[in-house]
Amino acid sequence: MPRVAIIGGGISGLSAAYYLAKGGLSATIVESRPRLGGVIQTEQVEGCTIEAGPDSFLAIKPAALELIRDLGLASDVIGSNDHLRVTYVRRRGKLVALPDGLMMMVPTKILPLLTTRLIGWGTKLRMGMELFRSPQPRQEDESVAEFIEEHYGAEAVDYLAEPLLSGIYGGNPRHLSVRSVLPRFVELSMRYGSLTRGVLAERAKAAPRKGSTPPLFQTLKGGLGQMVDAIEAALRGKVETRRARAQTVERTASGFRIRLEDDWLEADSVVIACEAHSGARLLPPVDGRIAELLGAVPYSSSMTVALGFDAADFARPPHGFGFLVPKKERRRLVACTWIGTKFSHRVPEGKIVARCFMGGMDGAAVLDEPDSVILEAVQDELREIAGITATPRFSRIFRWPRSMAQFTVGHLRREAELEARVAAIPGLHLAGNAYQGIGVPDCIRLGRAAAEKILTRLP
Repeated sequence: MPRVAIIGGGISGLSAAYYLAKGGLSATIVESRPRLGGVIQTEQVEGCTIEAGPDSFLAIKPAALELIRDLGLASDVIGSNDHLRVTYVRRRGKLVALPDGLMMMVPTKILPLLTTRLIGWGTKLRMGMELFRSPQPRQEDESVAEFIEEHYGAEAVDYLAEPLLSGIYGGNPRHLSVRSVLPRFVELSMRYGSLTRGVLAERAKAAPRKGSTPPLFQTLKGGLGQMVDAIEAALRGKVETRRARAQTVERTASGFRIRLEDDWLEADSVVIACEAHSGARLLPPVDGRIAELLGAVPYSSSMTVALGFDAADFARPPHGFGFLVPKKERRRLVACTWIGTKFSHRVPEGKIVARCFMGGMDGAAVLDEPDSVILEAVQDELREIAGITATPRFSRIFRWPRSMAQFTVGHLRREAELEARVAAIPGLHLAGNAYQGIGVPDCIRLGRAAAEKILTRLP
């Protein structure tokens, strides 16, 4: 039976192992961390479900839900409370609600755009005039900031695109590739000229029947850690886990061998499911150019800080899903989510939990600061931004150094070259958030794709 080694025990590697096992092929996972799951980690604290990393996945991307159903967890799937979905953005020291009808940074309703205090009249006028923009040929990649500024102006970049994308990618829209990050918007721009007109036209074509609109986000009642636990249970007795750090990967006459700290692991196929910068360190003996391309993928660092409060200590409960802090107004806090508002079943009655985000491409240094300094800074900013004066009952801090891949300008060209070079080496596969998407469904899809390629080569 062919031997498969999977380097990296995050959701990409676990998905590859799961689908291999489902196809009748066992594998060995090489993971240096004490637990599997990567950035997916859930803790239960005083009845509250605390996510250390991602808390949900986009409902429109099917791979995560397909895996969850396959694991027998469909009855635990919940959606975001979209009827309560209001997100605020800090502007001149005050929290201003994102206008209704905004699709990412594309306005689709006139009245909310006219009445919002988030942008000035010059930008409102430009957004209105954008409706009459004609299609223009677009060949070269460009940054998200250049693209959005061309359509809606610089203020739309600063107070819409930047805070929204910082919350998702921890990245800078002046560096992120619009073709990689917002490919649908590029297509609409080329077809309709106006992004707003394109979004409205596409929405009209796909208008769902009344009452059938799915939630924007989905997750599991007990946290995404449920999915990791279920995969581990399904793999028990079928997959070996080696708690070691891979040192290098070399080609052999029959496949590959992986140097561990004190041993060699032979394999016919290898799935590189770790971060691209770790893969870059492993692969020079296999293909120096692949290693170079992987090493060129930038990564941002992030930190999540969860604070639990007694609801009785609040004059009134927080409104909406949370708030974003644009770079122009930012000290350290990038965003904050009120967990109990966004998802039911996550926070019991009588408690309020704030999930705060720090770090990003420009804020990695915060990860080196002690917990006491972090907690003081977060509470200070919550007091200043949201008027939260209550003392937390509990806190949890999670640091994720160099964990989020950045799809910078030119990413698609790099990805195409990577795919071609990897395809020329039988048995070598890549999976993770550095290639075709950063979300949980993207990682699951790429892990499954690697497994399927391996299974199709079976005699």
